[in-house]
Amino acid sequence: MHQRLLEHLTTAVLLLDGKLRVRWMNPAAEALLAVSLSRVKGISLDTLLGDDSIDEVLAKARDAFHPYTQREARITPLINSEPLTVDYTVTPLSDDELLLEVEPRDRLMQISREEALTTRQETIKVLARGLAHEVKNPLGGIRGAAQLLERDLADPALREYTHIIVEEVDRLRDLVDSMLGPNYIVKHEPVNIHKVLERVRALLIAEHPNVSISRDYDPSLPDLSGDEAQMIQAVLNVARNAVQAMNDAQTPEPTLILRTRSRRQFTLGAERHRLVSEVAVIDNGPGVPDTLQETLFYPMVSGRSEGSGLGLSIAQSILHQHQGLIECDSRPGHTEFRLLIPMVLLSPEKRHD
Repeated sequence: MHQRLLEHLTTAVLLLDGKLRVRWMNPAAEALLAVSLSRVKGISLDTLLGDDSIDEVLAKARDAFHPYTQREARITPLINSEPLTVDYTVTPLSDDELLLEVEPRDRLMQISREEALTTRQETIKVLARGLAHEVKNPLGGIRGAAQLLERDLADPALREYTHIIVEEVDRLRDLVDSMLGPNYIVKHEPVNIHKVLERVRALLIAEHPNVSISRDYDPSLPDLSGDEAQMIQAVLNVARNAVQAMNDAQTPEPTLILRTRSRRQFTLGAERHRLVSEVAVIDNGPGVPDTLQETLFYPMVSGRSEGSGLGLSIAQSILHQHQGLIECDSRPGHTEFRLLIPMVLLSPEKRHD
């Protein structure tokens, strides 16, 4: 009866002997570690999890006959080389038996990061709107005063100064509008994401013939619901940012990869979607500086002296309008932006159910 209960738990559970060798594991543990019980039965736990320090923790719990919990430990399973972040609890059952419970944390941590990112973006949007209102009102007054002044000036040379004032006011107004991001209503039309990527690829090849752009598409992806023009703009902003970073750093053999994948039963922020399209833009450039990673999608934040700092902010705003978001993982030589877009947009009523 006890074994049947453990087999139906979603928490990974392993039974170890006194020498910390695997005696039994439930299906959740097999799924988490991507290995079958028959293959690893009898091997030591540190070999299975790729972590020597876990043996010290388990031995301490065994010798003291006292449960012990470790938060956010990093393990690298024997079969799956991808490291995992987990919480684990070891409970001694006898001198020769220990129960190990392992709870994956990567997805929960990712959801927390996504929720924090969404909250920051909403806060920035509110602040930007308030700033735009406060800035555009006096700009309108300055523009109107310059035009009235121009009428009373007989000297053409002096009128040239009023023209400059009007032009600069218009430039500032356009900059403020850009900070707010796109303000269009999302069209609910079928969009082939690969058609979007091919358009972006053609534009980049024309602009940057020195960059190698390869494709890694999942042909089984269905059309998503959204606005094709806005999606092109979002992907183009991200891809251009990557190409410019490689060119600025004079990356040898600059390479850009456009990749598509599907994610099933995937949570974005507080919403769980049946199917999500993942568009990855991967480059081999210098990476995003650590000082910029937390503020990367803020407006007016740029790692380039001549950059406006609006491209990624606008791209993130477009994804939010499609109920998606953009994630970034970066290290020198490998930067990956992932655009996550639900295949079916939820109606406002369902989003608040």
